[in-house]
Amino acid sequence: MSMNVGTGGTRTIYAAERRARLGERHRLAGGARAGSAEEVADALVALHGTDPASVFLAVGARLAGRNGPVAAVERALYEERSLVRMHGMRHTLFVFPSALAPAVQASTTEPAAVRERAMLLKHLAAGSTFGVEWLAETERLVLAELAVRGEVTGADLGTAVPVLRSTYVYGPGTRQEGVQSVASRVLRVLGMEGRIVRGRPQGTWTSSRFRWAAAAPHPPWDPAEARAELIRRWLGACGPATEADLKWWTGWKVTDVRQALAAVGALPVTLEEGTGFVLPDDLGPVPEPEPWAALLPALDPTPMGWQARDWYLDPEHRAALYDRSGNIGPTVWWNGRIVGGWAQRPDGGIVHRLLTDVGAEAGRAIGAEAERLAGWMGDVRVTPRFRTPLERELAGPA
Repeated sequence: MSMNVGTGGTRTIYAAERRARLGERHRLAGGARAGSAEEVADALVALHGTDPASVFLAVGARLAGRNGPVAAVERALYEERSLVRMHGMRHTLFVFPSALAPAVQASTTEPAAVRERAMLLKHLAAGSTFGVEWLAETERLVLAELAVRGEVTGADLGTAVPVLRSTYVYGPGTRQEGVQSVASRVLRVLGMEGRIVRGRPQGTWTSSRFRWAAAAPHPPWDPAEARAELIRRWLGACGPATEADLKWWTGWKVTDVRQALAAVGALPVTLEEGTGFVLPDDLGPVPEPEPWAALLPALDPTPMGWQARDWYLDPEHRAALYDRSGNIGPTVWWNGRIVGGWAQRPDGGIVHRLLTDVGAEAGRAIGAEAERLAGWMGDVRVTPRFRTPLERELAGPA
């Protein structure tokens, strides 16, 4: 692929080259497939963790061979702890490489944790007699119990620490008024502060009922340095990207995004939608990979990686593939474009629908990916947490 330089000397990167970068760097092209769950997470920076099944499906779509990802992801998350599930960008749950977790904590999670604690204390003050001292003592008891017992379910914690089963009135005097347990709020704050971590779920790999364990404190990072590290990693995986893409993905203030771009020496390039940025050593041309197909899950980090998506998604297909909150459903890809959607039926069958004509070669490759996915999923049934119109239609009645 040749290098394009505009009249002002700025490198121009067209949509076709961005799609070539995506195929290689997101481990989707055939020759770029990964050998481990850690390689996938490292390549993508973060795996959306709101829906637990999406983590496994995202890794499975990028592993070489026909073996499924379940054993590899569980080993990384729960035995070796080379991956960690924690809150990150936009107040959302992700799975990160453990080595990146301190930068995420300092740049993104810690400010959100401060707001979360303040909100919890505000709600407790409005709907109960509990305050700062009560919360501190409850947290001390929880941490002491985890130190003794290791991984513990939320229910078992409530039995061992009865005060955790206390309730408060949420929204007193409003239409939302109702009695709520403090347990989930307390555990959420401790988790966001990095003092506890989600462990192995109580059920299968599709379950979101996690056990909890005490966590070793993250090494301290200067927040500005942490933001620069996260931007460096993200541009390496997803560059070029616009300032708006970065602000959306991180959830930071625009001033923080600009400072981080300057800190890593990011260089401007010309994109079809405006000015983008790449790392200073990433201006070279990228060769076109071999044709590739992929079936990616709901909330996969690739389709959720950029705010501006027209270079890989036909705007006419958005309504079928996204829900009203902007969450994407399962997608079918061909050579860096979203060309359809897929779903799993109640009988376990993987079905897909193409929204554009991609030809016979693509049809065969997509069919092979569907067969590979069905092969490792076996008897497991997955329903996305955020369902989209096409996924619902393809899945059919329960």
